[in-house]
Amino acid sequence: MSAAAGVLPAPGGGPLRSFSTFLYRRPTFYLLLLLVPPLLWLGTAYLGTLFALLTQSIYSIDEFTAQIVRTPTLATYRQLVTQPANLDIVARTLTMAVCVTLAAAFIAFPIANYMVRYASARAKAVFYVAVLVPMWTSYLVKVYAWRLILAKEGILSWMFHAVGAEGALDALLRLPGVGGPSLGSSYLGMFIVFVYMWLPYMILPIAAALERVPGSLLQASADLGARPGQTLRSVILPLVMPGLAAGSVFTFSLTLGDYIIPSIVGAPGYFIGMMVYQQQGVAGNIPLAAAFSLVPIILIALYLTLVKRLGAFDAM
Repeated sequence: MSAAAGVLPAPGGGPLRSFSTFLYRRPTFYLLLLLVPPLLWLGTAYLGTLFALLTQSIYSIDEFTAQIVRTPTLATYRQLVTQPANLDIVARTLTMAVCVTLAAAFIAFPIANYMVRYASARAKAVFYVAVLVPMWTSYLVKVYAWRLILAKEGILSWMFHAVGAEGALDALLRLPGVGGPSLGSSYLGMFIVFVYMWLPYMILPIAAALERVPGSLLQASADLGARPGQTLRSVILPLVMPGLAAGSVFTFSLTLGDYIIPSIVGAPGYFIGMMVYQQQGVAGNIPLAAAFSLVPIILIALYLTLVKRLGAFDAM
């Protein structure tokens, strides 16, 4: 009778439907329910192990027995900040991280700008694939490939010789603090590899930020008589600053903590990542390794504070 009257029966209930309705009516609880598993994993597997490592920095190591003395002390930190060799490692790593970040931003911005503003849809897809494909290749394969490219008999040296510019290369390699016996054994070669490895992490955030810049703003700037340089400084860069900040955090932090590239390519000399690996895995000085591990954390925190005060995150 009810079906003939056009009244359909109510859909069947059940525990699953009731639970779905419960979540639908409580979106905040639903969001928290989704976030709890990854946050628990992050807190246990990453933050927990990091905290366990950093707590080792308040201990010291007995120089005669090489055993860890589990008595709270600041001796390890005193050793870190008073020994010139340790300060030299921090300064060398920080200088390389800053140079890599600036170079990556300088190279990535015009590439991202062309991808977003001038490339056709098909060319833009090609650009994105070209940026992403190197990230799918094995990290070690890329580093060892660059070691062969930068070797004394590698393709770059051959190219300089082919164009008659080997004198310029030799002069560059003779510069103190930059050069070495070859590109593969110099800080310049290490810098080239770092920039290549982290460049996609700078291009993608800048491209995403440029995508959000309305074309009408650029047209309005031109209509008001602004030159391209003025538009870049006054309109584009302030709006793209969050993307630049995000990309720079990637390049800066990854350079600070990397120990593989300095171990394979570049001049002799420890970096922070190498020192942590050496002290923990070889020397067994876990307190000093933990103290060195704290240095990149402090530097990243200071960098984030700086870019936040400059307003880099205001447009996010």
